[in-house]
Amino acid sequence: MTLNIFIQHIVNALSLGSLYGLVAVGYTMVYGILRLINFAHGDIFMLGAYFVYFATIVYKLPWVVGVALAVAGTTACGLLVDRIAYRPLRKAPRISALISAIGVSFFIENFAVVVFTGMPRPVLQPPVLMKPIQLSGGIRLIPLGILVPVVAFLLVGGLLWMLYRTKSGLAMRAISHDIETTRLMGVPVNKIIALAFGLGSALAAAAGILWALRYPRVEPFMGLFPGIKAFIAAVFGGIGSVPGAMLGGLILGAVEILSVAFFPSLSGYKDAFAFLLLIFILLFRPTGLLGERLEDKI
Repeated sequence: MTLNIFIQHIVNALSLGSLYGLVAVGYTMVYGILRLINFAHGDIFMLGAYFVYFATIVYKLPWVVGVALAVAGTTACGLLVDRIAYRPLRKAPRISALISAIGVSFFIENFAVVVFTGMPRPVLQPPVLMKPIQLSGGIRLIPLGILVPVVAFLLVGGLLWMLYRTKSGLAMRAISHDIETTRLMGVPVNKIIALAFGLGSALAAAAGILWALRYPRVEPFMGLFPGIKAFIAAVFGGIGSVPGAMLGGLILGAVEILSVAFFPSLSGYKDAFAFLLLIFILLFRPTGLLGERLEDKI
């Protein structure tokens, strides 16, 4: 394997892993607060990709405007899901909220099939992001491959700053410790939980948009496998930990890309590597890489 190809594989691994990490952060935020796995999160990811498709292809809006509208629309959908499907079940047994999450996932997928049809649709790739950059040593990189991890790290860095440097972030971390005590202290718990859903949905929208740029087509079930793999990444990194979710996503992306790069004959089994990684971590470190004190993480 030449240096050029190896560097390209590393860039691809960072790009794919950062996308898994962005979606995994949404899973881990909701779990850190409510101890709920939001199985509809992968479908929120899909809505972000569809919104940017309609904004840029159908209505021919500028990319910046289309991305802003897509993130705003997806965030609104995430808030709506929380308001309708989860908030009425705050005091219900957790199994009820889990069933509701599965039901919401099926509803969004089938709603997308009815409204958007099941036909895959192309996504506009800005030429500036696809023009190869020639580096020394014959190395060629596509700007999009560099943009994806940079945007992902900036978004997660901004989220960490919010969690540890603002009152809203302090409230989120307090709720993750004890929701009832936090409510007695005068914190508007439902608003803070809605904020967590909104932020997680915005990150999922960003991941969906970047995914649609990297793999330029959208279809109603496009969030299924990325959502499952992002959940695996969250568990691997330590579900409840934002840095752990990002780390898990990066490791999962590296395993998926590099395993196929070094063992091309196993390319048909690349999805299986994610599940093998999940089994391994559950057997030998159930709390994940950064999940030693799960109750203190968000």
